[in-house]
Amino acid sequence: QVQLVESGGGLVQAGGSLRLSCAAFGRTFSSYAMAWFRQAPGKEREFVAAINPSGTSTRYADSVKGRRTIFRDNAKNTVYLQMDSLKPEDTAVYLCAGGLFFSGPYRYWGQGTQVTVSS
Repeated sequence: QVQLVESGGGLVQAGGSLRLSCAAFGRTFSSYAMAWFRQAPGKEREFVAAINPSGTSTRYADSVKGRRTIFRDNAKNTVYLQMDSLKPEDTAVYLCAGGLFFSGPYRYWGQGTQVTVSS
């Protein structure tokens, strides 16, 4: 079993930046692909970014390419999402997920952290 705990969300003005963190507790973190998703009120959960177990490959949703960077520190059992040039439409709960496959499905999910971008 793997427990995922997100942090780093908050309120930021449009154009600002935030860095989200997801700490993993349990089995070997470095064996899992990790991903970030987001869910805005009244909308379906949306893929944001993913990273392979070694951190050598990443993929991003077209809507966030160039504004997001996913990276991980396996020594700290943590995956990060750097978010730049934030827009009000980026407001959502951001969730961390982990699984055996780079492209999913992801078996383990965190509770999420709220990101609110004001205009």
